[in-house]
Amino acid sequence: VDDGSTVTDFLPAERARGVTIQSAAISFHWPPPPERSDHNPKTQKGGTPLLQPSSEEPHTISLIDTPGHADFTFEVVRSLRILDGAVCILDGVAGVEAQTEKVWYQAAQYKIPKIVYVNKLDRDGAAFGRTIREVASRLFVWPAVCQVPWFKGGKGRFCGVGDVVNLRAFRWPEGGDGKAVETLSLNALPDDEAALGEEIRKARVALIELLSEHDEEIVKTVLEKDMKHMEIPADDIISSLRRCVLSRKSNVVPIFAGASLRNIGVQPLLDAIVHLLPNPTEVPDPEVSVGRTEGTLSDLVSGRMLKEAIEAPTIPKSRERLAKRPAMAVMSNFAACALAFKVVHDTRRGALVYVRVYSGSIRKGMSLYNTNLQVFEPTQRLLKMYASNSVDIPYLDAGQIGVITGLKHARTGDTLISYIGANSKNGPPEPLNTLQLRPIEVPPAVFFSSVESLNLGEEKSVKNALASMIREDPSLQLSEDEESGQRLLSGMGEFHLEIARDRLVNDLKAKATMGKIDISYREAVLHPSTPETAFFDREIAGKRGRAGCTASVFPISETKDLESTLDDADFSILEDGNRISINLSSHADKLPFHLPYATLHTALKNGALSALSRGINHGFPIRNTHVSISLDPKTQIFDTDTTPVALSSAARLATKAALRNASAAGSAILEHVMHVTISTDEASLGAVANDISSTRGGHIVSLDDEEAVESTLDRSGSREDLSAPIDLRK
Repeated sequence: VDDGSTVTDFLPAERARGVTIQSAAISFHWPPPPERSDHNPKTQKGGTPLLQPSSEEPHTISLIDTPGHADFTFEVVRSLRILDGAVCILDGVAGVEAQTEKVWYQAAQYKIPKIVYVNKLDRDGAAFGRTIREVASRLFVWPAVCQVPWFKGGKGRFCGVGDVVNLRAFRWPEGGDGKAVETLSLNALPDDEAALGEEIRKARVALIELLSEHDEEIVKTVLEKDMKHMEIPADDIISSLRRCVLSRKSNVVPIFAGASLRNIGVQPLLDAIVHLLPNPTEVPDPEVSVGRTEGTLSDLVSGRMLKEAIEAPTIPKSRERLAKRPAMAVMSNFAACALAFKVVHDTRRGALVYVRVYSGSIRKGMSLYNTNLQVFEPTQRLLKMYASNSVDIPYLDAGQIGVITGLKHARTGDTLISYIGANSKNGPPEPLNTLQLRPIEVPPAVFFSSVESLNLGEEKSVKNALASMIREDPSLQLSEDEESGQRLLSGMGEFHLEIARDRLVNDLKAKATMGKIDISYREAVLHPSTPETAFFDREIAGKRGRAGCTASVFPISETKDLESTLDDADFSILEDGNRISINLSSHADKLPFHLPYATLHTALKNGALSALSRGINHGFPIRNTHVSISLDPKTQIFDTDTTPVALSSAARLATKAALRNASAAGSAILEHVMHVTISTDEASLGAVANDISSTRGGHIVSLDDEEAVESTLDRSGSREDLSAPIDLRK
């Protein structure tokens, strides 16, 4: 990351800025395969031993590197949706940051087992103990310390880690590449490192005591060993840790230490991933729905769920023939089920659709049915990704993550299934064609920018480029402002839109500009007007139209005034923040028969609203204004020449004249006001209050004590109603 050479950060913007912008997938084996001779020798030049993996059996690990920046939170969400386990990497200097909490609770929503890796312990200011306390207090979990950092001589440079589980220490040579490591038992530690051995022993006692509170099996082992914590086998501790990690109730999180820049602690962390995190067969059964019937994927494959859906009382006639077939007979042709969780546009290979296979096997050339869009699509190629590179593979089995090329319609969150013998037009038999895996929720946008093509000739290419971007990243949303007519691109933050602009212009070669949006303020009159009379006299569609009316406008300063009605008005309505009153009752006997009350009211109201849509001085829509309209049939109605359209036009002209009269002495611009609740710790309260009241021009209504910020949140991890936390240190 520091040098811009990280394999999973391959975008030019990522390497230039030193941050992860999009999630990237890579697969590797741990332990390394035998043919990799550079990993296998037990020693390398100089006789320094290599740390051997504690597992002899090879495992395939599909790793997804996700961004840490709050603006790219959707990349995290859609990756968490298909993962079986997660490693939360913390900065040993910064500790638990604001975005850490957000991502942690996002992972909790999907019930993903987690382990914590405290990184950057080689930097000045790193504090392992403080970070562990923050994990407990801010993430509300029980930290199970499995490693302690080894600082040379107790206060020197970071040189290794102490293995609490196996009662040993690992030391990495200074200036090495991280492959060579020295393994030391506690008795073999140098005399000046006696404090490290004592710390490892204390950490082991604390670890076993913590596990004993959450796992009954380890309690039996402790009793068998007469409470001698140092004699408990490491395998029993690992098994207990695994049970606690996989349990949804224990809330125990293993903690590991290291410095990834120097590759210190990486190999033990990979061993922990293999030993403690679940494999695809150990995760909870995926949630699915078929029509209105909900259940799990195993219920569907076994036929139980399909039978329930077929027997539903609202079964359509098209399913009557299917209902006569056994559910297992229908499911016997169900070949595969997968979820598309990411789409990337590649200039050479076209659209790359990342999928997680949950059932069966997807093979090259297989036809997949998109149950969201109700379309068939062929799989041209299957790829296993290594960040930006790829390798062709013949199939993807259940539990694997891969890429399918050739899918023109698939989007993030679409369910893809394969059904042998499916009708090419109608798809799989009902209700199986409505099968849905749990979708990926898109967070609401919080930042907006305008997008304009340089000229009309580029409009089509800009629209296509924007459509491609939104298909890749659904957290980008396109809309059009009804008032300003601007095309708006919205995202998760300023940095998010900055990256979107670079991609739009540099990668997709769209000739467009992105800028600030036009804020739609409101305008209000400050003084009442004199009554203004206006006449409309013009041909409309070949027929003469004549009408007149009188209008007055008054400012409304209080909400109660806005909601009140005039006693002498026979029609009054509150609309768009204004009140419109119409008085016709004094001339009721003189109104023509072809203009009933309802028609007159509607025509005059529409005319007034049209005039209020644009202010005189600033051009913004008028608000907090009362319009009073009166009509004299003797002088302002001209028999059949007076039509509803003519009356509406006369009301618009009269209201416009009244607004011009009232605005001559000036008018006010109304800004948007939002009521915001901010939760912060007591230490930051002064800085936050000062920033709001002085820099931001806000008004603090009240300062209240909350019982605890976490009490307003769902402890199970539901923070979806909250926006991304703000790191006050930045």
